[in-house]
Amino acid sequence: MINKRGFASDNNSGVHPEIMSAIIEANIGHTIAYGDDIYTERAKAKFYEHFGKDIDIYFVFIGTAANVLGLNAATRSWNAVICAETAHINEDECGAPQKFNGFKLLTVETPDGKLTIDSIRKHIKGIGFEHHSQPKVISITQVTELGTVYTVDEIKTLADFAHKNNMYLHMDGARIANAAVSLNLKFKEFTKDLGVDILSFGGTKNGMMYGEAILFLNKKLGEDFKYVRKQGMQLASKMRFISAQFERYLTDDLWYNNAKHSNDMAQLLLSKIKDIPQIQVTQKVQANGVFAIIPKEIIEDLKSEYFFYDWDEMRNEVRWMCSFDTQEEDILKFVELIQDKLK
Repeated sequence: MINKRGFASDNNSGVHPEIMSAIIEANIGHTIAYGDDIYTERAKAKFYEHFGKDIDIYFVFIGTAANVLGLNAATRSWNAVICAETAHINEDECGAPQKFNGFKLLTVETPDGKLTIDSIRKHIKGIGFEHHSQPKVISITQVTELGTVYTVDEIKTLADFAHKNNMYLHMDGARIANAAVSLNLKFKEFTKDLGVDILSFGGTKNGMMYGEAILFLNKKLGEDFKYVRKQGMQLASKMRFISAQFERYLTDDLWYNNAKHSNDMAQLLLSKIKDIPQIQVTQKVQANGVFAIIPKEIIEDLKSEYFFYDWDEMRNEVRWMCSFDTQEEDILKFVELIQDKLK
């Protein structure tokens, strides 16, 4: 039985056929382990094409590791990391950032998942005072957990503020491809060029099987990181199977085509539901997610046909995520089901 496509998460989607082919091709014969292979060399070359050669690149298995280990490189245990209350590092990583790194998370409540200077300023205090955790990193998510996208000006403002206050800017880019499509910019133009120091570069949510990359856009932060990755249990012996995916992902705009399709599907879904009186869209639809308040009585019936997650059960807010393999037919049938349940 083939599993039915739903709207729960872009993690629920399968692997793009061309990515799967790259994995199969990399499976032929033997090669040197732990990243000293031609596949890893070629994958890194692809990242250099997008970001320039003045960066350090490390592949890991999962996004949590990319965030946790990347932040480790910029912090000590007495430091603090400022993030949105909804940030993945706060909500969905089971305390791993604090456990592994020992730092403190300083969270900010936001209406749209985006940090601003005004919202984080309250945490810039006690600098040099030994009784206070010392703020060292501002961490933002692009696309945010609420489906919104930081603009160039917003990122540049945060980066400048961070550097002025002897801090770094970290970006959780689990859905960075969707952000690039939304902004119509190259990766470098809204990361390295603006002063982002550390980037978690995701691919799993956009057609890869597994594997993320930690990019030290500020190279000095990557010094000795190979030891951090090893201690963090993220040094893959058969790294070629991560690297081969990234090589194909970053070739011939596969990343772009996948992300554009998922973003377009979210826009199609929005266009079909925005005028339904019983539905209230709660966030700007800027990438591949739609957040909406819907009547409680139809939620479980809808889930039984097209699975998705509740976002805020207290106010019947749900999240509908589109993926690289979401089809127009999926959207139309889902909306038809919504309309039928509302009768």
